[in-house]
Amino acid sequence: MGLADFMKEARGQLDLTSEALKLVAARFETAMREGLAGRPSSLRMLPSYLARPGGGERGDAVAVDFGGTNVRVLRVRLADGRAQSEKSSSFCLKDPKGTYDHTRAQTRAEELFDFIARHVADVLAGESAILPLGHTFSFPCRQEGINQAVLIQWTKEIRTSGVEGRDVTPLLTEALERQGVRHVRPRAVINDTVGTLIAAAYQLRDVDLGSICGTGHNTCYLEPCHPLTGQPMIVNMESGNFDGVTLTPFDRAVNDASGYPGAQLLEKQVSGAYLGEVVLAALRAMTAEGLLPAANKSWDRGTLTGVNLTQVLKDGPDCGKTKSVAQTQLALTDLSKEQLLSIRKLVESVTGRSARLAGATYAGVVRYLDPGLGRGHVVAIDGSLYAHMPGYDAGIRAGLEAVLGPGARSVTTRLIKDGSGIGAAIAAVVADAQA
Repeated sequence: MGLADFMKEARGQLDLTSEALKLVAARFETAMREGLAGRPSSLRMLPSYLARPGGGERGDAVAVDFGGTNVRVLRVRLADGRAQSEKSSSFCLKDPKGTYDHTRAQTRAEELFDFIARHVADVLAGESAILPLGHTFSFPCRQEGINQAVLIQWTKEIRTSGVEGRDVTPLLTEALERQGVRHVRPRAVINDTVGTLIAAAYQLRDVDLGSICGTGHNTCYLEPCHPLTGQPMIVNMESGNFDGVTLTPFDRAVNDASGYPGAQLLEKQVSGAYLGEVVLAALRAMTAEGLLPAANKSWDRGTLTGVNLTQVLKDGPDCGKTKSVAQTQLALTDLSKEQLLSIRKLVESVTGRSARLAGATYAGVVRYLDPGLGRGHVVAIDGSLYAHMPGYDAGIRAGLEAVLGPGARSVTTRLIKDGSGIGAAIAAVVADAQA
């Protein structure tokens, strides 16, 4: 097989047609209905026990935003319809230099949460006022109340032992106590998508979807009449687990090599944690066909990052940026112009598919909420892909338009920066008022 034939076949699998996107949206809507009814579904449809905020909430709170290997702690003030982060700190659970790694299976739950609690103490140094804490915990959980969330399964390649099957609120509460942080009261635990929706709805009308398009991928929405309460409630769909998209050979290779084969299939096609892996799988197939030279190093997980993909997407006609990424990240030198263009086209196809799939799933939610497309809808989005990757917003629009046609004009997407942390603080203030 020649390079042109390989690329035609690969892009034919990755560049989804309008009909394929409509099928994804229809399957997504069906999975929503099945999951909400308690029937088998790849969408978990987890209750948050929270509705849209009223916008008049006031007070101070601290938020822990735990969405992946990077964790943030924020001190937030709510006043006059605004949520302001006054102090913040970001830190990684895994030291790039190798001095510690709180994501590996050898690390115990207590070590992980003590590490987080120490950073809470640092942000609140010198303060003694009692503050409610909102905890964004962005992993599949069985939510049993506004402040009760039992981890079902780690995702995003985190494997810390002793957390799965346990309520994360006592784990954090006990860690805060051990670290001498006795003036902080955990009040709410939410998913990052829920936090993003809450943060956006605090200021904007018509927000009924929240989504993360970054290292991970997930979406929530405001259910008008939840079966548990008969009242509006935000539902965390855990949409990264959706299994209604056909897998390419590259997707199957990524899935097989992951820590959780068979799980989080949509996330492995959409999220920033996996896009580089899908590209690498395609490049390995090219190498096996003799279409690329053998590299001088192994392509381990993380060889291609989101930053590298963004560099390639910003390339010009000379393919200079693609050549640089090929040399520094892949150890491939002396590539022809045709080979460099093929790498760039693969990156365009993989990242473009990610955005269009996200848009198609949003369209499925909108169809569920508003079959006649008779009103406006806002999708609040946070995450590095949506914020920084060239063409990502346009790709989401393309997915929406493929499914909804002219009705896609009723759907607006908005970047809500730091939404998951701000939303956790708002949830903490709401829950504290109800305590």
